[in-house]
Amino acid sequence: MKVVRHHTSAGPTLAVQLDEETIADLPAGLDLAALVATDGLLHDAGDQARRTGKRRPLAGAKLMAPLDPPTFRDFSTFPEHTAGSVKLLDPTAGIPAEFYEIPTFYFSNPYAITGPHDDIPVPPGCELFDYELEVAAVVGRTGHDLTVAEAEDHIAGYVILNDFSARDVQFHEMRLRLGPAKGKDTATALGSVFVTADELQPHRSGSSFDLQMQVRVNGELLGSDRLDHMAWSFPALAAYASRGTVIRPGDLLGSGTCQSGCLAELWGRHGRGHHPPLQPGDIVTTTVEGLGETRNRIVAGAKSHPIHPWTQEQSLSRDALTRSLAVTEAVLP
Repeated sequence: MKVVRHHTSAGPTLAVQLDEETIADLPAGLDLAALVATDGLLHDAGDQARRTGKRRPLAGAKLMAPLDPPTFRDFSTFPEHTAGSVKLLDPTAGIPAEFYEIPTFYFSNPYAITGPHDDIPVPPGCELFDYELEVAAVVGRTGHDLTVAEAEDHIAGYVILNDFSARDVQFHEMRLRLGPAKGKDTATALGSVFVTADELQPHRSGSSFDLQMQVRVNGELLGSDRLDHMAWSFPALAAYASRGTVIRPGDLLGSGTCQSGCLAELWGRHGRGHHPPLQPGDIVTTTVEGLGETRNRIVAGAKSHPIHPWTQEQSLSRDALTRSLAVTEAVLP
């Protein structure tokens, strides 16, 4: 089943995609995460929509992100992407051994989720704005300390993910030996359609699915790969995410960027002059076979307001003020 979410007069509304041209509405107010949490509930609601739901042309729908995930973990699973990206900072670097030891991830911002066709602002203070072509799994069942075999049944379906990245901001903050923060905080576009896991089973290949992935900027093809080039499976990502904690319905697990799926990797392989960073007016389009697309226009963002540390001198002055107040209080009647 393929499910979209769109703006209607009744508010955000889920709909089943009947074919390439038509959708049928589910009752307004239903939430995708709640529907996938109960076995069979989404398919039952979809069947009802096919029979009685209001039908609309897909082309006229104002599409939103299919869901609002409560959490978003973004992994790194494509070895060739890693091999190219590390050369941006060290031309002699190779894939770290740890890549094959753990499916590492960072937490990103669920409040930054945007729709498949929304405008994307350049983050404050960013001059090296980038895209990242990915696919994300959507968790459908609560799980804790899952094995990989158990985790497969906890994945409800899949959606395209474009993790927009402020590279200069990211590189600056990661000098503190922590994961990316503001470098990944402004916008993550989700694809036009959520596709249930059973829909992709005919495409099963190796650790993933045999689906073509492509990204274009202003119509120019800049990156292409296949989803089954992942070194870690989506069940492995879900199992690792659940280790020592809980995953819940609606949680988003990103595949990480595919080979040639971002400018940073291309800069690492071919030099900083290979392609300019994203600028206002650029149109970024990602497509994944069977999963629809994102198509986002880059727009100017907010200015960066200065933020200064509480310096050592200020700290000493504050300590002196505190001591002075303490003395004053001691001598007051």
